[in-house]
Amino acid sequence: MSPAVASRSLRVDAAPPWVGLAAALARAPVVPAAPKPATEVLPLWRTMLQLRRNAISTWGEPAYELDIFSRPFMGRTSFLISHPDGIRRVLVDNHANYGRTPAGIRILRPIIGDGLFLAEGADWKHQRRTTAPAFAPRSLDVAAAHIARVAEETVAELAERGTGAVDLLRVVQRLALEVAGRSFFSQGMHEHGAAVRAAFERYGSKLARPSFLDFLVPAEAPSPLDAARRWLARDFKRVLDRMIEERSRTPPQDPPRDLFDVLVTARDPETGVGFSKEQLRDQIATLTVAGHETTALTMFWASYLLCLAPDVQELVAAEARAVDLSPDAAPAAMERLPLTKAVVQEALRLYPPAFTIVRMAMGDDEIVGHVVPKGSLVVMAPWILHRHRRRWSHPERFDPTRFLPGAAPIDRFAYLPFGIGPRICIGAQFALIEATLVLARLVASFRLELVGPRRVTPVAVVTTVPDRAPVFRLVPRARS
Repeated sequence: MSPAVASRSLRVDAAPPWVGLAAALARAPVVPAAPKPATEVLPLWRTMLQLRRNAISTWGEPAYELDIFSRPFMGRTSFLISHPDGIRRVLVDNHANYGRTPAGIRILRPIIGDGLFLAEGADWKHQRRTTAPAFAPRSLDVAAAHIARVAEETVAELAERGTGAVDLLRVVQRLALEVAGRSFFSQGMHEHGAAVRAAFERYGSKLARPSFLDFLVPAEAPSPLDAARRWLARDFKRVLDRMIEERSRTPPQDPPRDLFDVLVTARDPETGVGFSKEQLRDQIATLTVAGHETTALTMFWASYLLCLAPDVQELVAAEARAVDLSPDAAPAAMERLPLTKAVVQEALRLYPPAFTIVRMAMGDDEIVGHVVPKGSLVVMAPWILHRHRRRWSHPERFDPTRFLPGAAPIDRFAYLPFGIGPRICIGAQFALIEATLVLARLVASFRLELVGPRRVTPVAVVTTVPDRAPVFRLVPRARS
């Protein structure tokens, strides 16, 4: 046997570097902080107050044990479903019977329009078919190169800054927005990024939180909050319109340079119809809002967890440093980052950005033996489901080995960071690629440390955010 063949044989037969990691984490469990469940059934006024402050704290201990339970809410019944068969019924088998709630539509439509997230019926089918090419493997390979280049530039900027205090949440938010700009438009966000982020944050901090009016006023009736939301959202849409107009001056190319090329040339395979100018803007608004903030939060929480588990961080660093993370090699890098990807998936389990999925029953139904009347609210809460004691072993612990090759298979209805069924998030793979490549580049270049208190508590209002922006120290690693 030649030395080269022997070397390859050794690499194939060698045990993966994470062997023994599960046992080590069991001996010294890493349990990140979480809000305490409610100890009593909250009256309506306190429930509404907590929904605006931290929705996680409205659920009590039984939520983490029971498969399904109900409670009254604003004159109707609300069912929390954690049973796999019940989730399958609502999101897959009978999904046409469960639509968006009027409150959710009121909050989101002004900022994302009638794009894929809110579309229903035939309109949704048209948009889903037409948008699908933007997330096909060829398009994701193009996006991976953009992601790797932005990560490379961000690491270089952080290295120039030195080892002082860093607000890593703000860093990854800017990075994710830059990735959106490059991936969608082949242009950076230097000119428009600040305006997009400012408009998004104004909307999120002021009017994206649910209020009594959102539940009380009928869906077809105008509310004072509706006008305020439209007013605040106009700045965001104006910026997107300018970006689309600037990008439209350059004809699309084949192969496409970015997702804009894919979307502007996409045609519904059944009807041959493409997107109108307004529909194109709504799709980009949906992808920008739903994509950049949630992915940034995933990168933040994954980084935070690695600070709590420095031994896992060192394994991730070793894995990442052995992989070519350059833009040209990025599409193939994911296959060589199983531990990094597992850390991202575990971060999505512990801190799902979309912490709840709420639907309204359009007609009477039955879910795992429970009668669900028309008009009922049906809630699938990834936050609860991912920490449910019947679905997971030691669900409160950080343990990325759950997602490594060779681990016991995960019940597909017990892990819903991107939803499931026909309306599963179309950008799920994009988000997973982005978070994995960025985390690998970051940890390959720096040792991440927390400065000051290590306790960070998740707060869930619109997405699952930290209660404070902790300070990180980034210590450069020696070059190999």
